Amino acid sequence: MDLEVKGVAASPRRQTQSFSGRRKPLQQGWTAKSWAIQNPCPPVVPRLDLGSLVDSDDEEQDIIPEDLPAPTSKYKLKYQQYKTEMKEGYKQYCQRNAEKTKSNIRYQPSPRNKIDNKNAQGEEAVTDDLTTLDRKALLQQRYADNPYHAQQSTRKSNAEIVAAEKKKQSVAEQVMLDHLCRIKTHSTLTENMLSHKVQFDCRIISRNGRDACRELVGFFFIHDQSLTIYEYRQFGKNRTNVLPFIKKSTYSHQCGRRKGKQYQLGDFYIGANLTFLSSDHLRLPESIKENTLLILRITNIDQVASDDLRTDSVQQEDDTTRQEANDRLVFKAIQDKLKEQLHKRGVRILTAMGKYFQQLDKERNGLLDKADFKQALKVFHLEMSEKDFESSWLILNENGNGRVDYGEFRRAIIGEMNEYRKSFVRKAFMKLDFNKTGSVPIIDIRKCYCAKKHPQVISGHSTEEEIKLSFLDTLKEACSKSDEVSYGEFEDYYEGLSIGVVDDEDFVTILRTPWGI
Repeated sequence: MDLEVKGVAASPRRQTQSFSGRRKPLQQGWTAKSWAIQNPCPPVVPRLDLGSLVDSDDEEQDIIPEDLPAPTSKYKLKYQQYKTEMKEGYKQYCQRNAEKTKSNIRYQPSPRNKIDNKNAQGEEAVTDDLTTLDRKALLQQRYADNPYHAQQSTRKSNAEIVAAEKKKQSVAEQVMLDHLCRIKTHSTLTENMLSHKVQFDCRIISRNGRDACRELVGFFFIHDQSLTIYEYRQFGKNRTNVLPFIKKSTYSHQCGRRKGKQYQLGDFYIGANLTFLSSDHLRLPESIKENTLLILRITNIDQVASDDLRTDSVQQEDDTTRQEANDRLVFKAIQDKLKEQLHKRGVRILTAMGKYFQQLDKERNGLLDKADFKQALKVFHLEMSEKDFESSWLILNENGNGRVDYGEFRRAIIGEMNEYRKSFVRKAFMKLDFNKTGSVPIIDIRKCYCAKKHPQVISGHSTEEEIKLSFLDTLKEACSKSDEVSYGEFEDYYEGLSIGVVDDEDFVTILRTPWGI
């Protein structure tokens, strides 16, 4: 059908007339000749022959220049390594998925059971009943179902390792220069003696975000059994420095079975605690001086140097070592029982417990008595036998004053994530807390959290906003203030989430994906 608008045909047959018809209203010096110069197109558009558009086997070969040199052996090796990494990464991912599938077959709740768990029998109805907050928190674990591309994760981890090694080398050089400048001696063995050392990374155990996120680097010197700790500081993108935190000297344990005993090489391993009296170190920040004890947790260590030096100085096992081993067995048995009860409701219980302990702590010193801890176990329906409670209390209440730090109590009976997982929790918080105040406004968390790669968003079952709101709802339950999240509350959230995640890399994926770390 031909449509006529203002005397101009719209049919393809009269296309040339439509072009000529548009030339008439041209004004302001525009002529048919100038229009043709500005728009050099043919009066008739050529017909598009779709049948001639066929793929050719030689198509790619035509693009490649003939004189292109053959790939070098170095490039071939890199390609082969990349190919191997891709295959291994996919193989590991498939194996992990197969194991998850097997474990999920044992318990696959129907949609009805997800909504209402009242059909459970006996006392399990109380312990296994999931609230709305529990289900929202469990949505975060679904990030582990998304193949966060093993090869991409490997490349990021390798880059982080290289950066960490450069940082360690830089710190070691600065510390050596610092000590060599301070030491006045005529001996030529000074530098050689200082080189017999073990380097380690550590963090402050604190609910204060500013202190908990300090990056500390320590050195234990074999020749005189002394140690020193520096704080690694970064100013901008390129400038870094190390500042003295604990001066070089010999120190002793300030609590635990080894209280009063001098630090030895065997005391330095990942997960070990180093304790100092804050009053002995006047240069410490005021927030740290508020506490009697400064507790540092070793997060990483130069294992090669430690093993080499350990063979030279063999340490015999004593009664204290055996007692500490027994203590760990007692706590491990208790933790295994409680983790079964916390498996799917860890986020809700641990965040609520943190708020509960803070409310009981009227003196703001972190110490509570025996009755407070017993009451807390009842409030949160955590079943623990009287024998187990008394055994744990006997170990924790070493001073006999009837009061124990509630953070230490919770770490002892429930346990905590390993230092590898904790490092990513700290990275995520440090990325959010760009002002280094120790707390993050909820509005900033909302801006930074990205749910784009959540499996339910990818599949179309949920929107990004729905996943984000489910996270914020559960996180706000942990907060004592409605408009901000402290480091301790952020840590409690992921401590609870960590209980239900077996694989370390799955937990890291849960943190990497929404926070982009």
